[in-house]
Amino acid sequence: MVEEEIKNILEKNGYEVNLDTILRIKTMIESIHDDNQINSLDYVINWFNKKREESDMTIQEIGINDLDKWNVSSTTGNISHDSKGFFEIIGVKVSNTFNREVGKEGWTQPMIAKNPGGILGILMKKINGVPHYLLQAKAEPGNIGKLQLSPTLQATTSNLLKAHGGKQPLFAEYFDESNNPKIIYAKWQSEDGGRFYLKSNYNMIVEIEENKELDIPDYFIWITLYQIKQLLKIENFVGPHVRGIISYL
Repeated sequence: MVEEEIKNILEKNGYEVNLDTILRIKTMIESIHDDNQINSLDYVINWFNKKREESDMTIQEIGINDLDKWNVSSTTGNISHDSKGFFEIIGVKVSNTFNREVGKEGWTQPMIAKNPGGILGILMKKINGVPHYLLQAKAEPGNIGKLQLSPTLQATTSNLLKAHGGKQPLFAEYFDESNNPKIIYAKWQSEDGGRFYLKSNYNMIVEIEENKELDIPDYFIWITLYQIKQLLKIENFVGPHVRGIISYL
């Protein structure tokens, strides 16, 4: 068995082999060998490209004052939603930046703020003993190509609380820690501090039972870690949240 052989080599060379080491060995094997029990890599690529072609979402750049349910404060100039959820655009003044290219004078800029952390989660399920990860072809207005391969759940707190007046995101219930899910990974991770002000998201990988049957829409797909790694070689294919979550593995 490959796993046992790697373990023996590490031990012979003086490395400590503990539970974390064994999990890392398993993940390494996942990353270098494709054993998807459902979809080949070519199928995943063709499936995603077809979803992009089928997307009828249109995006048109409009003025800030033409946004529906978004308001520009007459006093601060901040931009916020009627619900007081989602996020707010604020201005910041940065000073004493001696180690930055502009020197101590600093700069001013707009930032996305007051956005309570959301959940970025991937469901994992072993199919015939092989870990598979449930991703979706998700459309966002700022995406190159409209769609990117995204986590199972990609939701702000406002989305989860249905501040938009719509439905709760699919599969959100599996990432509720009060339901005692089998959590593989769950940590707060910060967002880009050049655009977001004090923003972090709860990154999660949750395993469901192998015999658990899910009602999966056709814009979701089970893929392996090896396939995710291969898809990263295609430009603008795998979204940043998937890249961030799997960095733990």
